[in-house]
Amino acid sequence: MVKGKFVSGNIFRHIVIMSSTNAIGLTALFLVDLADLFFISLLGETELAAAVGYAGTIAFFTTSISIGLSISMTALVSKAIGQQDREKARRLVINVLVTGLIISTVVSAIAWYFTPELVSLIGAKGLTHDLAVTYLRILLPSLPILGIAMSAGAALRSVGDAKRAMYSTLAGGGVNAVLDPLFIFTFSLGLHGAAAASVAARCAVAWVALHGVMTKHHLVGRFHYREWLADQKEIFKVAVPAMTTNVATPIGNAYVTMMIASFGDSYVAGWAVVGRLLPVAFGMIFAMSGAVGPIIGQNFGAELYDRVRLSAKRAVQFTAGYVALLAILIYLLQEQVILIFGAQGDAAELIRFYCTWLCAAFIFNGILFIANAAFNNLGYPSTSTVMNIGKATLGTIPFVYFGGQWYGAVGVIAGQAAGSVIFGLLAWFWAQRILHRLGKDEQALVHEEDELPVSSSLPLTPFCSSRAYMCADSEECMISDPSSTKEE
Repeated sequence: MVKGKFVSGNIFRHIVIMSSTNAIGLTALFLVDLADLFFISLLGETELAAAVGYAGTIAFFTTSISIGLSISMTALVSKAIGQQDREKARRLVINVLVTGLIISTVVSAIAWYFTPELVSLIGAKGLTHDLAVTYLRILLPSLPILGIAMSAGAALRSVGDAKRAMYSTLAGGGVNAVLDPLFIFTFSLGLHGAAAASVAARCAVAWVALHGVMTKHHLVGRFHYREWLADQKEIFKVAVPAMTTNVATPIGNAYVTMMIASFGDSYVAGWAVVGRLLPVAFGMIFAMSGAVGPIIGQNFGAELYDRVRLSAKRAVQFTAGYVALLAILIYLLQEQVILIFGAQGDAAELIRFYCTWLCAAFIFNGILFIANAAFNNLGYPSTSTVMNIGKATLGTIPFVYFGGQWYGAVGVIAGQAAGSVIFGLLAWFWAQRILHRLGKDEQALVHEEDELPVSSSLPLTPFCSSRAYMCADSEECMISDPSSTKEE
């Protein structure tokens, strides 16, 4: 049985490769989202750009369901790979895919039906409201396809095939980039064309990712109803907290959008530019959680706890350096961003404020992403939920409300950044407590066993796990060279 890819080798190299390949694909999609807004802005109507901003908030909410299920895929499959149990991994892949398809279909149907009410809830009115509803009602039916795409990509990353996961998102970005101007301008479909191009892109991502999972890695087992039912407890143990966690973020963002909307559509248009600029600039950091999760999961499954701790440490170091560099670059290029999107007045003011003062605070969002990856892959998904709900409520509402009351629209986004700093630090300190405890219980058990009479079949070192006692002479239970757990 081939061992997991991440249980040996240089951890920082694994993080860089996984993050960069994941980020390339994600950034391609984010760039296309940015291009959507750019093409729409060329039509010269503020209401259109604002509608995309409102629609993006609702779309982010529904997409978060799929993100939560993909986290479940990563946590369960990477651990099974680390344990060298490939059959379990194959069974989990098909069962998570089926569960995700059912849940995302139900969510998309409900969101489609209540789209007008959801858009009104975040502050859209008049023509802007109607345009946002039209956009979403084209986009939302493709949510199940996006769910399959995300979960299949997570399965690829769980076995260390970040390259094929990247190809899937690049395919989606390429399809969208070609169809966007074609639909919007050549066929004169405007906002409808932008939504249709996004649907086609989601189909492309799903097809390429599933092809890699099924034909290259043969990771999709046969579906058995009884096995599917039996796995639901394990799937939902991670998926429910992960979905709750990811839904909390767009709820917080929806509140921010609602507060900004109270200052006018021009500010919302500026916020829409910022909302699409951030994923492009910090695509590497958005990719970090999906990248470091499989690394942590495989080493946790293999009981290489020093490597688990080192993975989290290296991820934070990488995040801090990357965000600091990009924050400087964004500050220097802010006027070009404003010029490209034709932002004026209030919209330009909000973009300038964010690019000058708040970009560096994204470091703490990155730290929260890494902490979440640790929580979800180490068996503490509910802790991730607590942190993200806390950030979306206590870390958002009071800061945003008082920021808006005291300083207007710029105070709203400054308040959101302040909450991110506080909860990023809190999540990291909490994650450190969990990481520090890893392996302690197992070592205590070994010391208790050492006090009892031992036979020659027992291991002679306390570094072996309790699982290794049961098959000490089996090649399948060999522990990696201890030197591999040292800092590299």
